Amino acid sequence: MALLLLKLILTSLLFLCNCASIAPRGHSYPDLLTATIEELEQGLKSKQFTSVDLVKAYIGRINEVNSTLSVVTEINPDALSIAKQLDSERAAGKCRGPLHGLPILIKNNIATADKLGNTAGSFALYGATVPRDSGVAKKLRAAGAIILGKTNLSQWANFRSNNSTNGFSAYGGQVTAAYYPKQDPSGSSSGSGVASSIGLAVAALGTETDGSILSPSSVNNLVGIKTTVGLVSRSLVIPISQRQDTVGPMARSVKDAAYILSAIAGKDPYDNYTSAIPFKTIPNYVAACNVNALKGKRFGVPRNVIYPEAGDGPLLATFNKAISLIRSAGATVLDNTNITADAENEYLNGNASLIVLEADFVADLKAYLSQLKTNPNNVHNLQQVRAFTQRFKPEDYPDRDTAVFDESLALGFDNTSPKFWPYYQRNLQIAGPEGILGILKNHSLDALILPTDFSPDLPARLGTPVVTVPLGFYPEDTPVVYNSRNTLVELGPQIPFGISFIGPAFSEELLISLAYAYEQKTQTRNKVQPYIIPNIGLADVIGS
Repeated sequence: MALLLLKLILTSLLFLCNCASIAPRGHSYPDLLTATIEELEQGLKSKQFTSVDLVKAYIGRINEVNSTLSVVTEINPDALSIAKQLDSERAAGKCRGPLHGLPILIKNNIATADKLGNTAGSFALYGATVPRDSGVAKKLRAAGAIILGKTNLSQWANFRSNNSTNGFSAYGGQVTAAYYPKQDPSGSSSGSGVASSIGLAVAALGTETDGSILSPSSVNNLVGIKTTVGLVSRSLVIPISQRQDTVGPMARSVKDAAYILSAIAGKDPYDNYTSAIPFKTIPNYVAACNVNALKGKRFGVPRNVIYPEAGDGPLLATFNKAISLIRSAGATVLDNTNITADAENEYLNGNASLIVLEADFVADLKAYLSQLKTNPNNVHNLQQVRAFTQRFKPEDYPDRDTAVFDESLALGFDNTSPKFWPYYQRNLQIAGPEGILGILKNHSLDALILPTDFSPDLPARLGTPVVTVPLGFYPEDTPVVYNSRNTLVELGPQIPFGISFIGPAFSEELLISLAYAYEQKTQTRNKVQPYIIPNIGLADVIGS
C-alpha cells in the first residue's frame, strides 16, 4: 500500500510541479465539484481553459484527498500528453463529440492497453497486461475522453470474501466515502462512486453484477445507470458473470450519465451479448432528458421486495414523499404491485442467484485470464488465484477470507454443466414472469420504482436496466452504526440514499427520461455537501 501511494504521489507531482493560483483576474471557472459535461465542453470551446488544464486540476484534486479516501489506485502517466493531443485536435477544428478532452476515471477491473494496470484490486494480477483495450475503453477514446486513471474497488468486485469490507482491496487499500468520516462507500464500484461525487473527474465508470453501480451511486449522492446486459461491451472487463455483468456511468447528473452512456453503448465483436441490441442506431440518451417525462406515465411499487427490517424509517418516509411528488407531476403510481409469493420466498431465502454467479465465475474468470498478454504471477484459473491470495501476505489472508472463492470451487460445476441450467432458468422465472416483467405487463406499467437499497437483485438476475437518482439523506440526529468490523460507518447523519427507476431490457432511453424529470423537480443532490471537498480548481492550474 505504501508503494502504491508513493507511486500515485510521484505521478501526480510530474503534472503539478507548479499549482500557484495565477489565473487572470476576473475569470470565473466552473466549480469541479458540480461542473457538468456541457459546462466543461463550453469552457473548452470558448478557450477559457484547455484539456491540459483539466487534467492538471483533477490530478491535483486526487492528490489532495487520496491519502484520506484511497479512491484512485493509479493515474495515467500519459494523461497530460493525451490532453495535449486532444487540445491540438480542437484547435485544428476537429471535435470528436461532447466528451472530447474530458477526463474520466474507470474502475480497476476495466482493462486498458496502456501503462495502467488492471488488477481487480488483487496483487495476483499486478503487472499483467492485456492484448487490447476493453470495449468500453476503446469507445471512450474514440469519443475523445481522457482515461485519467483507475479507481479502487471492493476486491474482485466483492467476490472474494465473506468477512471483508466494501471498498477494500489488497492493492488499493480501504476506500471511504465523503459524506461522513469513515463512511462505508458501498461496493464494489466504491472508488468510482466517491471520485465522481467529489469531482475527481467529470464522471466515472463502474461495473455491476448485483448492485455494484446502484449501491455506491446511492450512498455517494450520484446518478448511476445499471445497463441492460448486452447494451455495453464487457470485453476485457474482469468478470464475475457473463449473464449479469454490466458496465455503466456514475455521474453527478442524469444528463452527464446519458452523455457517457451514448459514448460507450453499442455492439462489440468481442462480446456476443451485444449482438442482441435491438436498434440499428443507439438511442439519443441525452435527447431523452425531458423535464415533463413523468406526466402520463404509470409506475408500480413492489413493496414485498423491501426488507421488513427497513421499518418506517427516514428512507421509506422519504420514498413515500417521492411517490406523492411523482403523482403530482401527472403520473399514476400503483402501490403493492408485488412479485409473486413464490418469487418473494426465493428472493428472500433462495440460493439460485448465488449459484449462477459462482458457476459463471469459475468459467468466466478462466476465460479472461486466458486472454492476458503477460501473466507474471502465473494465475490461469480460480484455483491458482485462490492459492496466490492465501500465500501472498499483502492480500491480507486469513484476516479477510477467500470464502467466495472456496464456495465457487466447492460447487463442483461451472456454467458448462447441465446442472447449471435449472438454476439460471429459475432466476429468469423469478425476476421475469413472476417479477419485473410480470408486474409491468399485468398492470400496464411503464416502470417500477423502489428505494435503491432494494432495487438491484431482480434486475441483476434478469439482466435489465435501472437508473438511480439521489432521493434524500439520513437526518442529522441519526445514530451512527458501524459495520461488523467496526471500521466503517454504514449509517449516520447526512449519508445519502437514492430512488431507482426499473424497466425491461433496453429501456434505458425511457428510464433516463423519467430519472431526469424526477431529478429536475427535486434537485436533491445539492441539498447536502460532502464533509471533505478538494480545494484545487481550474484557477489554481491555468497558466502553470
